[in-house]
Amino acid sequence: MQKILFLFLTICSMSLYSQNQSDTIVVDRNGRGDYRNISDAIESIRAFDPEHIVTVYIRDGYYKEKLTVPTWLNRVNFVGESAEHTIINYDDHANIALPDGKGGKTGTFRTYTLLVQGNDITFENMSIENSALQLGQAVAMHVEGDRIVLRNCKLIGNQDTFYAGRENCRIYLENCYIEGTTDFIFGASTCWFEKCEIFCKKNSFITAASTPQNTAYGLIFNNCTIRTAEHVDKLYLGRPWRPFAMTVFMNCQLPAAIVPEGWDNWRNTENEKTARYFEYNNSGDGANNSQRANWTTILTKTQAEEITLENVFKDWKIN
Repeated sequence: MQKILFLFLTICSMSLYSQNQSDTIVVDRNGRGDYRNISDAIESIRAFDPEHIVTVYIRDGYYKEKLTVPTWLNRVNFVGESAEHTIINYDDHANIALPDGKGGKTGTFRTYTLLVQGNDITFENMSIENSALQLGQAVAMHVEGDRIVLRNCKLIGNQDTFYAGRENCRIYLENCYIEGTTDFIFGASTCWFEKCEIFCKKNSFITAASTPQNTAYGLIFNNCTIRTAEHVDKLYLGRPWRPFAMTVFMNCQLPAAIVPEGWDNWRNTENEKTARYFEYNNSGDGANNSQRANWTTILTKTQAEEITLENVFKDWKIN
């Protein structure tokens, strides 16, 4: 009888756990949800759950947290109440001294506000900020996972705001706002930016792709709008962080601040032999391509038609 009772209680417990895992977790700084901190909500999610898609609903508030979505969390949706008022913020920068007293610095890759290592993660309706002053590289969002989606999000920082940090990973951004100063969209991943607003705060470089040689697509901007602060008058579309950098701007609105040559070789003429920089059907005062660097390419209509979500992301169907 005891064994039967134990089995019955175990099954009930597993059933209740399963139901809880399928529910939405609510985060509220004012204590009206399941957790006050996003980090606690992340810790509560079952690792490697093969059955459930967990939604973390984050109510409006200011969340001063340095967050990691680890490799053992997959198929999680983080949904904010609003992009304007659901704010995740931290303020590390690359030149902060490490606490070991040996004189080392934090470095770019430890400065993130939000690090995403799991796969199949979605973020919607929130702001992710690195509010460090312009004292060095300061990443707001660092992505190492595959099949990551951002919709209606704001990524705000200065140098190195958005780091697409891992090769052979795919990231899709739609209706997002990205703000920064130098190389503020960078990395090795394949990223598609659809109908995003890119805001440039100083004379510098928008992108710094490090696309591997054997990866066909890097940073793709489609139907995006590039805007600048009032004083900005010398802006480059990109420069190659690694020799085979791939970046394309197509169907985008480009401001007058874009320099005639459009692109920079990062003080290395050898990069001109390998970097893959493309433009197609852009408009605005900065879209005149008659003086573009002769080592970059203006795509034909036929070539541009090959750059589709299906061709870029292959077997990944974005929901």
